[in-house]
Amino acid sequence: MSESRTSSAGTVDEQQVDEEQAAVPKPATPAPPERAAAARTPTWWVWLAAWPVTAVFVLSNAATPLYVLWQRDIGFSKGTLTVVFAFYIVGLLGSLLVSGVVSDRLGRKPVLLPALALALAACAIFATATTVVALIVARLFTGIAVGAVVSAGMAAVTDVAGPERKRLAALLASCAMVFGAGLGPLLAGLLSETLPAPTVTVFVVEAVLLLTAVLAVLRMPVRRPAGRGKGAWVRVPGVPHGNGIHLALGIAVFAPGITATSFVLSLGPTLLTELLGTTSRIVAGAMAFVMFLAATGVQFAVQKLPRRTILTAGAISTTLSMAALIAAVHASSVALLVASALLAGAGQGMGQLGGLSLLNSTVPAQRLAEANAALNVGGYIPAGLLPVSTGYLMDAVGLPTGATLFGTVLMSLAVVGGLVVLSGRRRVAEPV
Repeated sequence: MSESRTSSAGTVDEQQVDEEQAAVPKPATPAPPERAAAARTPTWWVWLAAWPVTAVFVLSNAATPLYVLWQRDIGFSKGTLTVVFAFYIVGLLGSLLVSGVVSDRLGRKPVLLPALALALAACAIFATATTVVALIVARLFTGIAVGAVVSAGMAAVTDVAGPERKRLAALLASCAMVFGAGLGPLLAGLLSETLPAPTVTVFVVEAVLLLTAVLAVLRMPVRRPAGRGKGAWVRVPGVPHGNGIHLALGIAVFAPGITATSFVLSLGPTLLTELLGTTSRIVAGAMAFVMFLAATGVQFAVQKLPRRTILTAGAISTTLSMAALIAAVHASSVALLVASALLAGAGQGMGQLGGLSLLNSTVPAQRLAEANAALNVGGYIPAGLLPVSTGYLMDAVGLPTGATLFGTVLMSLAVVGGLVVLSGRRRVAEPV
């Protein structure tokens, strides 16, 4: 028989409890239901549990290549465009204030199913949008749905995986997020260029993907937690005492990385138009896709490295991305712009994987969704503020100056993030 082992949260799996009961003739405390279910769950369910995260993140960026069409038909500036984008951040941050706590207290499904319903509503609004207000509402609904899946959805992957597969859970949850984020603009670009009704077709396809995600959630082998927790239901998400250092290290690298990719998503098509003279939605979608493909691939490549190494490499990648962005704008180089996007994707991917992995390995299950929410709050605040400010700055002083200032500020933040990781290296938990 295998010897008894415990997870980082101090829980014992059901099989080991059974073995102890057989050996000791006294009552033993059973494992929590979610842990017991996870111990019996096959690996393919761990992969399938990540699908709702992917499906919602496909929607998160599906509109990116289509904004040039809405700008032409409705008429709005680059500043207004970044405001539309920022309402996604508003919805996401608002969702994160409640979704993590609710998920930890009531379970994953009561959060994920309403989120998927909101995502379906956003698809309908996008497909029929004729005003800036409609775009704002659709982005707001999308942000709320995304906030729910980055807290409850990612925690659900960990629940299904169980305590022995936490590192796999962090990898799949993180990759599901970035792969969906990249797949959305690629699908939108291809479908809008090749099929009729360019601002409608992609959202019909996305609605079908979301319906399959609903089915996956309904069958997902997770149960409601036994306890309801303490404290307010709506609050700024946090982590248990002693895990603050892990959260800080993750945010230090994840925040600059996701801010860099947010800039490419919101203003990348505009930069392509200025540098390449093209309004091709396929080109815009492909650039976003390769950016997030880099974010996905790099996570598989570095998954076995020490977490400090992953986070440090993420900070370096984001720093190089901003250097390439500044050079691309001043040299009018598409190649450098694409290099900047690839490095930004890698920076976000490594920052995200490192942060999630630290939290998965140290935070107990009953606080994990809230911890995931806290990581994303720290990342998305600058991801919303800096691109919006840059959009209006570009309207006022021109694209080269605005992009240069943005790149300089974010490069500084990425360097600081790397230094934070290096200074906290002794407190970073290494892979087990």
